[in-house]
Amino acid sequence: MELEGEKPKYGEPKKYDPTFKGPIYNRGCTDIVCCILFIICILGYVAVGILAWSQGDPRKVIYPTDSRGQFCGQAGTPLETKPLLFYFNIMKCASPMVLLEFQCPTTQMCVEKCPDKFMTLLKAYANKEDFKYYKNFCKEGLEGLTVTQILSSGLCPAMLTPSKPFTRRCFPALGQKKGGEITVGNNSKFDDGEGNIRDAKDLVAGVKNATVVIEARQVAMKIFEDYTQSWYWIIIGLVIAMLISLLFIVLLRFLAGIMVWVMIVMVILVIGYGIFHCSMEYVSLKSEAGSNVTLKDLGFQTDFSVYLHIRQTWLAFIIILAIVEVIIILLLIFLRNRILIAIALIKEASRAIGYVMSALFYPLFTFALLSIVIAYWAVTAVFLSTSNQPIYKVFNETACDHSRKICEPANFSTSSMKAECPDSKCLFAFYGGETVYHKYLIGLQFYNVFLFFWCANFVTALGQMTLAGAFASYYWALVKPDDMPAFPIFSSLGRSLRYHTGSLAFGSLILSIIQIIRVLLEYIDHKLQGTQNKCTKFLLCCLKCCFWCLEKFIKFINRNAYIMVAIYGKNFCTSAKDAFFLLMRNMIRVAVLDKVTDFLLFLGKLLIVGLVGIFAFFFFSGRVKAFENTAPNLHYYWVPILTVVVGSYLIAHGFFSVYAMCVDTLFLCFLEDLERNDGSAERPYLMSDRLLRVLNKKNKPEPAE
Repeated sequence: MELEGEKPKYGEPKKYDPTFKGPIYNRGCTDIVCCILFIICILGYVAVGILAWSQGDPRKVIYPTDSRGQFCGQAGTPLETKPLLFYFNIMKCASPMVLLEFQCPTTQMCVEKCPDKFMTLLKAYANKEDFKYYKNFCKEGLEGLTVTQILSSGLCPAMLTPSKPFTRRCFPALGQKKGGEITVGNNSKFDDGEGNIRDAKDLVAGVKNATVVIEARQVAMKIFEDYTQSWYWIIIGLVIAMLISLLFIVLLRFLAGIMVWVMIVMVILVIGYGIFHCSMEYVSLKSEAGSNVTLKDLGFQTDFSVYLHIRQTWLAFIIILAIVEVIIILLLIFLRNRILIAIALIKEASRAIGYVMSALFYPLFTFALLSIVIAYWAVTAVFLSTSNQPIYKVFNETACDHSRKICEPANFSTSSMKAECPDSKCLFAFYGGETVYHKYLIGLQFYNVFLFFWCANFVTALGQMTLAGAFASYYWALVKPDDMPAFPIFSSLGRSLRYHTGSLAFGSLILSIIQIIRVLLEYIDHKLQGTQNKCTKFLLCCLKCCFWCLEKFIKFINRNAYIMVAIYGKNFCTSAKDAFFLLMRNMIRVAVLDKVTDFLLFLGKLLIVGLVGIFAFFFFSGRVKAFENTAPNLHYYWVPILTVVVGSYLIAHGFFSVYAMCVDTLFLCFLEDLERNDGSAERPYLMSDRLLRVLNKKNKPEPAE
């Protein structure tokens, strides 16, 4: 209970102001210091991009690199016709150092094609035709040299084994007989070129270590191939999602009440069908051999379709969908009365969008700006990560004091390192550098990530404030649309950029700092995965949870602060305080009404994603005979399905985010309306008659003269 004269805990309610007619047009610039800081940081970001583009070389990511640091298959170079990387002795890749340095201690050179037959240098040297073929896998300068001289100089490999190209690298063509015996080129043994007959299984360790870094690339290449085969069908699926979203929004404009209930029933039916389908798959796998293997025993598989042949996978789907179904039904039962109020608010939002139809297309502008931000960050990150110089190190087979030390290939043959370690070689190891630029490269990457978060949050904030200003002008207009600006969206966008760039930068900066802390926590957690310190794990888990909650809270505060900035033109901190106190004075309405509305809009997104997702599943999986000959042949049919589902959600979210922002803005205006006005003739409520009826309030008629 508040004592007499004591200031209310959450501030004074808004008082009646006869001059207030909605968003204030006579306003000044806010948070100027943060605006200047943001502009300086953007200029620095551009400078980092220019520096990265001048130093970086994306070819290091695209092409494999030979022992001299040259790119295999690069257009416009002598190696243009040699796109494949060949290892002189793949068995040396079995060294544990490969896992640490990601580099095989053997000569690597670019070749036109991989060897396709067994051959040793000793036997090939005696046959002119064989030696001509063998030279394709040797360095230059063989004329007049004996076999011993060639091998001691490291100009040729001692042997060739049948190989196949894999991610632009030549690996032995390993196979397996029925008894489990490993073969290479259909032979279980091979001549290593040094007079030894070895088992084909000796090649396995080398191949395994050599592919430790590129196994993920195999999956990536298959996924890329799937995209090339299905991209037009994915676009069709996304267009369907856009049309359904647009149709849903248009229907909400005229049939909000009916559409909400239809949407609720459809979501329940879609989830129910999902449970039924998963149950049928679960039952059908009962008699299939190996289907009772647990996910834990199966482990991680690059072929994700394997999981769909495990009963436990479908059981997990059934449990998840059933839980979601029960939660939705329980929420509908206990919140049925509040849903009616939420429907009235959605109807009012539909009316507002009807007057500001251009708002539906504003997400396209936000999407275009976010695409620019993401593209700039990604390109800069690639150029920064590839702006290192080639580093060469000493690799040897016997003990050597200079092992793994940096060397120069140009004069290595005459250096003291070569004299002390005759069998050593100076090979390309990795990309790095010792200059000031290279020393601070990690700092530039961090700056790139931080500015990415800041710019992305700024673009999102700009969209929120622009929409809030447009919808607030609708709510506070006494006569609609006469008292509204001719172009509400453009008018609000101009005000936001002209006066409140600093406020937008301030709010997005706070959010970006929290997000970058979360990224650092995830990085630390990843680095400490092998540790057994339970106290450290618990502390990290608590910190991650706290900062996740803090990020959600800041997003909530920012969103409402931008609405208040759009209406009153005050600075960010004052607006955030006013919005927070206004919401706290109406805590019950916020906790129930606003969140129920968000829940209904979420169900709308879920319905669109569910409908498009089910269609995509039956099309790409070939489960429907009508689509068997039409659907593309894919490695992983879940790739286009997931792409369509995620894309559909983003598209639906784009359309429904306009509705959500409209509802939030109208809700805040509605709370202010209740505090400013009392329904009398002098202070009438500005909310619609529909909202007045739902809230059991009414405007009193003017007294008769």
